[in-house]
Amino acid sequence: MRGMKDSHAYPALARPFANSAFGGSMAAPDGASSGGVKGREALPVWSLDDLYLGMDDPRIAQDLEAAAQTNAELVRLKGAFIAARGDAPRLALLLDSGLGLYEKAVNLLWGVGAYAGLAASTARDDPARAKFEADIRARAAAIGADSLFFTLELNQLEEWEIESALRAGETTARWRPWLRRVRLSRPHELGPDLERLLIDRAPALANWSRLFDETLSRLRATVGDETLTLPEALNRLSDSDPARRREAAEGLAVALKANEPVLALCLNTIAFEKQVEDRWRGHASPAHARRLANEVDPEAVEALEAAVVEAYPRLAHRYYALKAKAMGRETLDHWDRNAPLDQERPRQYSWDEAKALVLDSFGRLSPAMAQRARDVFDRPWIDAQPRPGKASGAYSHPVTSDHHPFVFLNYMGERRDVLTLAHELGHAVHQTLAAPRGTLLADTPLTLAETASIFGEGLVFEQLLADADPQERRVLLAGRIEDGLNTVVRQIAFHRFETRFHAARAEGELSPDQIGALWLEVMGESLGPAVTLNPGYEHFWSYVTHFAHAPFYVYAYAFGDLLVGALMEKRRENPQAFAPLYEELLAAGGTRTYVEALKPFGLDPRDKTFWRQGCARLEGLIDAFEALV
Repeated sequence: MRGMKDSHAYPALARPFANSAFGGSMAAPDGASSGGVKGREALPVWSLDDLYLGMDDPRIAQDLEAAAQTNAELVRLKGAFIAARGDAPRLALLLDSGLGLYEKAVNLLWGVGAYAGLAASTARDDPARAKFEADIRARAAAIGADSLFFTLELNQLEEWEIESALRAGETTARWRPWLRRVRLSRPHELGPDLERLLIDRAPALANWSRLFDETLSRLRATVGDETLTLPEALNRLSDSDPARRREAAEGLAVALKANEPVLALCLNTIAFEKQVEDRWRGHASPAHARRLANEVDPEAVEALEAAVVEAYPRLAHRYYALKAKAMGRETLDHWDRNAPLDQERPRQYSWDEAKALVLDSFGRLSPAMAQRARDVFDRPWIDAQPRPGKASGAYSHPVTSDHHPFVFLNYMGERRDVLTLAHELGHAVHQTLAAPRGTLLADTPLTLAETASIFGEGLVFEQLLADADPQERRVLLAGRIEDGLNTVVRQIAFHRFETRFHAARAEGELSPDQIGALWLEVMGESLGPAVTLNPGYEHFWSYVTHFAHAPFYVYAYAFGDLLVGALMEKRRENPQAFAPLYEELLAAGGTRTYVEALKPFGLDPRDKTFWRQGCARLEGLIDAFEALV
């Protein structure tokens, strides 16, 4: 089957595992909290039995066969759409029938694929699970490839023919948003044979991101007398003890450097393959395909990037100078960016405390949304326990509209982990609200995919701040600013790093040293003179899995954070009127563009002023912090 995760054809299971509100979501790539959590042994581990009982479950083969049979029914319609040109009622019937079959096959294939990906993500060091995931991806690609004709034929039709059919059928009009998204790829489609070739090659190409993941999952950093996994080492970077932070940073740098040749090869190969396909498809820039798939105007992303870069001195540069002053330093080492201001160990939150915070915060916005989050907590749908072999990061994967979400994170018990939990539960609520639309229409463009997740973080932070004493408020405010900088400034810096890397890759393969030099240049611009990029930091690009999994995804975090800031201001103006409008926005899934979705709130992200206002909101938090310092 073809998805709309990118602007061109690829098999349903070759889409990025975590890419949108309905296709899963990864947390913003950055270090989080330090290790240790009260009651870690009680942290939830999910059960995937609602999908399949194991890799040998006979229902897996049955569902793949059912998908193949459904796809074969769809293939019988080949040529019918072209033959029905000029006959709007007939074309409407074909659209309803074809899309019904298409969605049924997608549900079957994505269900099996989600199980394979979920199972592998908790044991990236298990060769059996890796093989199973790869085999499922290849099998699904082979099944789905025969349906390639479907969207190619639809895109041969003229706009007036599509519009006439949508008006002619009683239920056909519901497919308008999906057809709109499919037709965005029309100018960039290739012939059937080349499209088929790309589909057939996709599972093999996906192995480069798999190799990237597996390399990081096997990484072990020697930190003092300890051996830490990647998530544990990253978490140690926000330890209250500066010596432990430094040890973690230096140990991690050594481990990343040792693995850098493989990680650089993965990134170089992924970028080269992208360049070849982009050239054949006629994309104007490496980021164009992603922006097209997300239905975002290039002007909006450019306005966002320009506004944030202009604000670097007022945001990151200024804050880190203030933080250095608060810590009695002239400058910060890079491992001090997320350091707690107090030398005492940061407060630990048990799982039950974190759960209560999330549910209480969501309930203050909407009891119905809190109940949806409670449903996820009360069932074995969350995997929060860190353990060797488990992938780093966090996501919420909804599987398909006829399944429930599964939430993945590595919970260490600190404030940032509580906010990550709120982030992923926000995604899960979004996914369940949009699910009645069906899998194809629930799939949310990236421009809105981070809305509910970042809003969820904001709600929890507001509650933490309201319950804090003056000393805690200072610490919380610093943490919220740092989260904002990590989500806005850092992600735009990541976006600029990707842009420069892909531009340089067009001239030839980049060595690890060249990639590291680009990284230092871009990160130095964003962090400013108050942060020292110590030796070893040049290797830290290599743990950002987004660069391998979903090129040019990262701006979505900044997009979502600043957009949510505007929505939260609207909520403050009229909380009662806001909640139903907000639920309606989430429940719309992918049926509205971001411009349409935000219009009821009077917001337009295509205007640079919109993004400047979001940056000003973060600047206001820094003003408050400066007053406390």
